Amino acid sequence: MVDASQIKEHMEVKASDGQHVGTVDHMQGADQIKLTRNDPAAQGEHHLIPLTWVDHVDAHVHLSKSNEEVTAQWKSPG
Repeated sequence: MVDASQIKEHMEVKASDGQHVGTVDHMQGADQIKLTRNDPAAQGEHHLIPLTWVDHVDAHVHLSKSNEEVTAQWKSPG
């Protein structure tokens, strides 16, 4: 499992197919990444991504799901 402390504000989030998914706003609790709503990919809304979707972290947050899977399954916080 990925260490959540490696995930920092403003990091780019990329899907497994290399496509830009969003930008990290902050960690929501211990197990979800909240994406910024002002990123063009966010369509004006915050979205939550489970930490379990993260494959690895380097200069970016890399997910184990494709862009299509991520946008179909991400959640908008209440």
